[in-house]
Amino acid sequence: MNTAKKKLFAKSMEQHKGIVYKIVNSYCQNQDDRQDLAQEILTTMWLAYDNYNNEYKFSTWMYRIALNVAISYYRKDSKREDKASMSEESIIHIADICDQDERSEEINQLYQFIGQLDKLSKAIMLLYLESESYESIAGSLGITKTNVATRIGRIKETLKNQFQAQES
Repeated sequence: MNTAKKKLFAKSMEQHKGIVYKIVNSYCQNQDDRQDLAQEILTTMWLAYDNYNNEYKFSTWMYRIALNVAISYYRKDSKREDKASMSEESIIHIADICDQDERSEEINQLYQFIGQLDKLSKAIMLLYLESESYESIAGSLGITKTNVATRIGRIKETLKNQFQAQES
């Protein structure tokens, strides 16, 4: 990889590093696992960068790789705890580059609920909250646009019910 391409990669990564933070924090509970997964994501992106097609948004490409690496990261190690079945006190809080103090309690609660979703639903919602189109989400995750729309509707209903249950 030439120097100009390395600089472009570094610049693009810096602009979109929040994506890696969100995914790593969504899929890993402890700091060591987050660091390992982040390293694996960055290594995979670096190795795949020569194949990046700049006709597509860098963030979409980045999400696709990061989500695929995160999902396969847990498939490889059968000793890892399934995050969907974690106890309530160990549910992860997604902490990206945003300042925690600036987030409302409702946003924190939303991310807690998202952290409880299955891997595919979690990935869909992370992309949806980044204002990705249904088509882009479908392409990133290898599912149909109709499947994305259906799942988002169901996830929204689930999240709504969780908020209502929390309020009572």
